[in-house]
Amino acid sequence: MDNNIAERLNSAYRQIAEIKQKNQAVRVDAQLIAVSKTKPVPLIKEVYLAGQRLFGENYVQELVEKSAELANLVDLEWHFIGPIQSNKTRDIARIAAVVHSVDRLKIAERLSAQRPVDLPSLKILIQVNISHEASKAGVLPEDVPALAAQIAVLPNLQLAGLMAIPAPAVDQDNSQAFAQMQSLSMKLQQQFPQATALSMGMSDDWQQALTFGATMIRLGTAIFGARDTQPHE
Repeated sequence: MDNNIAERLNSAYRQIAEIKQKNQAVRVDAQLIAVSKTKPVPLIKEVYLAGQRLFGENYVQELVEKSAELANLVDLEWHFIGPIQSNKTRDIARIAAVVHSVDRLKIAERLSAQRPVDLPSLKILIQVNISHEASKAGVLPEDVPALAAQIAVLPNLQLAGLMAIPAPAVDQDNSQAFAQMQSLSMKLQQQFPQATALSMGMSDDWQQALTFGATMIRLGTAIFGARDTQPHE
């Protein structure tokens, strides 16, 4: 086993525990999603053997291939966190436990129709374009309530909360975007009390995201080591 991977994973969990102890605003149910996109199955196995169970993938083909190779690891939970094309929803609906990146009703409807009935409801997070970036997916904050109401009535789905990828901050300070997402999440919970999930924070800013109520942080580089691009981790 690559000791560096185990050490990085253990270090992240130690930091999460320390932040929870020091800051009462941190959610006790905060989870770490290991972003495994572009990473080979042997590395994913190493992270699994080090104790990690939640893994995030951005590309459907990788999700399909890796989930098949790792099918014997029955407690491994797949999170889909990448952009979703309507012709790729069937595999996501079949494999994922949580989808972080739903930003339009058509995608939610297809996931609902294609979710196997023998599986638990597919948990859905609405992706919010909190920084109003033209190049980034997600609904605008003011459009969240309407989409949430449409998703909440679809069968085989569970509206679980929100996700965001704020614009990169030069000084790694995304406090304004995180605070806006925290407020948006609280408003959503007034409408749908079960929608408590808030997926935000990546390898460069996850510690700060936790202090603004993140329940899921998405770590790729921090666990697997550096790679060429990390647009979603």
